[in-house]
Order: sequence, then C-alpha cells, then structure tokens
Amino acid sequence: MAKGVLLVNLGSPDSTNPKDVKRYLGEFLMDERVIDVPKAFRTFLVKGIILNTRPKKSAAAYKKIWWDEGSPLIVLTERLRDKVDALTSIPTVIAMRYGKPSIKQGLQKLHDKGVDEVLIVPLYPQFAMATTETILVLAEELRKEHFPQMSFTSVPAFYNHPDYVRVLSESIKESLEGVDYEHLLFSYHGVPERHIRKSDITKSHCKIDGQCCQTASKAHQYCYRHQCYETTKQVAEYLSLEEGTFSTSFQSRLGVDPWLQPYTDRTIDKMGKQGTKKMAIVTPAFVSDCLETLEEIAMEGEEIFHEAGGKDFHVIPCINDRDDWVKTLARWIDQWAVVETEMA
Repeated sequence: MAKGVLLVNLGSPDSTNPKDVKRYLGEFLMDERVIDVPKAFRTFLVKGIILNTRPKKSAAAYKKIWWDEGSPLIVLTERLRDKVDALTSIPTVIAMRYGKPSIKQGLQKLHDKGVDEVLIVPLYPQFAMATTETILVLAEELRKEHFPQMSFTSVPAFYNHPDYVRVLSESIKESLEGVDYEHLLFSYHGVPERHIRKSDITKSHCKIDGQCCQTASKAHQYCYRHQCYETTKQVAEYLSLEEGTFSTSFQSRLGVDPWLQPYTDRTIDKMGKQGTKKMAIVTPAFVSDCLETLEEIAMEGEEIFHEAGGKDFHVIPCINDRDDWVKTLARWIDQWAVVETEMA
C-alpha cells in the first residue's frame, strides 16, 4: 500500500476582497460544528445577519496582516509542508478545512500519486468540535463518496506530547530571550461552553467548575478546556515558570452565549489597569500565525494593553515552520509509516 500525508489547517479567504471573505465566512460559519444550532436558525443567523455585516470588517482586518505571497496561514502551512516533505520519503500535501486547497483537493492529489493509505494531521494541538472533529468527519464523508479505496489514520491531539511541549517551550524561551516581562499570558482560541459538554464522552464529568479539568477522567481525551490548561501547565513546568507569573485565557468569542473564560481581551485590559507594565503573550491553540494571532492579538491586544496603562506588549510567534517542529512532524510521520508497514 502507498502512503501519504495530509496536513490540514483551518483555512483562509482567497483574498482580502469582501466577496472572497464573505464566501469563506459562509463556509466556515455554516459548519454545524462551528455554530452548533439547528440548521434553520444557523442559516438565518449566518446568511441573514452575519454575512450582511461582518465581511467588510473582516476584510479590513485581513488587509492589515496580508502578505505579498498571500494569506499568512496558507503561506506558513505551505512552508511547513515543503520542509516536512524534504525530510521524509512519504508524499505530503496540505488542505484547508475551509477555503482552498480543500480537503477533497488534497485527497485527490494524494490519490493521483497512487496513495491509498493516508495519515491525516489536523494542525491543532488540542481537540475541539470546531477544529479536529470537523476535519475528520468531513474527511470520512469524502472518503466514502469519492475515495473508497483509501484508509485513514489520524494524529490525535498532541497538546501533551513531550515533543510538542518541548518545541513550544523552546519557541517561547527563544522569543523571550532578553525580553523584560512581568507576566506571560497563554491565550487559546475560545469555544462556547456547550461545546465542552457536548464533547464529554462520560456525559457527566465536564461541569466547567474549576475542578473538573484537574480531576482525572476519560472525558479529557476530547475536552478542549482541559487540554488547554494542561498545555499551559506542562510548558510552565518545562520553563520553570513561577506561580503568579503566567495565566491562561480564551480569545475570539462570537455571539452572546457563554464562552470559555477568562476572556483574553478583558484579561489584557484588567492587567494593564492593575499595574502590569510589561507582558508577553503566546497563542498555543494555533500552529500557524493567522488573523487571530497577527491582528486580534498582536494589534488589537496591544492597543487594549496600552489604553489600559500597559507599556511593553511582546507577542510570541506560533511555531509555524520552525526547524524543530518540522523535524518532529517528520519523525511522527516516519514512525507511523514504520508501524503501518509492520502491521501490513
């Protein structure tokens, strides 16, 4: 059997044109695992309200961070693919859950190379309905309809994998070298609280009460909140951070339903008003820098901090296409290929 790898990231509009942004947002927000309400209400909310107001604002935000080569997220994922592909003999292609290249296009490219055994690598350290789950569900639907001869294996959430923790920690350490800061904020992408409860395979453990994430449970295999806090904990241990010098928050909330707290924007504002003058921030829910890191955090976050009285705001880049991350991915791919070959 011929093996191949599909690296899957979130996605991006084709350009900063409001029409392209509207098309991208429509695909993204109509996903039932992103806005998990009945389809009729989701259609009304997205097509009747959001897509009539948000595309222009989002397009303006994308213009602030767009590169000459294109979308930062796409460009960085391509660079990662190229470097990984150079270190392994297994063909590696990229796909985006929303936008282009689509997962179907990625699978077709592997199919055209004669691949019938695919390792799917969702480029998300933590599991969530709106990220890893939606990728795997769509991939399986496409397999059944278009690629029945293919078999899939997926890389599980790697938030606590020693290799990932080391890469993330070293990236933070390098970025903070020579930087004077008082507090390090770990900002993760937010999700609605109901997503945590829906992902609870025990149907009883996740209460979001401050204790459940610290209490051992099978639910943690799919609990985004637990996995975020565990990432922070393990990185803090690796870097020997002192209690009180770091914390965790959640960004990018949408709508009026309760999302995971504390919220990043309010945390930044509060810290500035309470006298913190120098802070650093890292975004471990993202492998590649994107709108949420380059604009929401690096631009809006800094503005909030300065308006609240803060002075120095240091943003730590995502791990992107770092050499140690590239080598880690290549090693995981080679290990999978060896195991699959031995089992064949």
